[in-house]
Amino acid sequence: MAQTMVNFRIDEDLKMGMEQVCKEMGLSMTAAFTIFAAKVNKERRIPFEVAADPDPFYSERNMKRLRKAITDARQKNAETDK
Repeated sequence: MAQTMVNFRIDEDLKMGMEQVCKEMGLSMTAAFTIFAAKVNKERRIPFEVAADPDPFYSERNMKRLRKAITDARQKNAETDK
């Protein structure tokens, strides 16, 4: 079977973490990605659930929580400065 090169960009910390996990499992990243690609090809799907974040960072709910945390922190700092 002919081999081909695949190049893509990935976050450096994510890559280093994956390299470590692969090493602990006795795999190279190439072997891990090959296993992933073979499973996708065989099953015709991503082999795990992919879902939207139920509470994304910029959601109104999260922004409200962050504003409250900032207000609380400022009040606490004002009280300790007295």
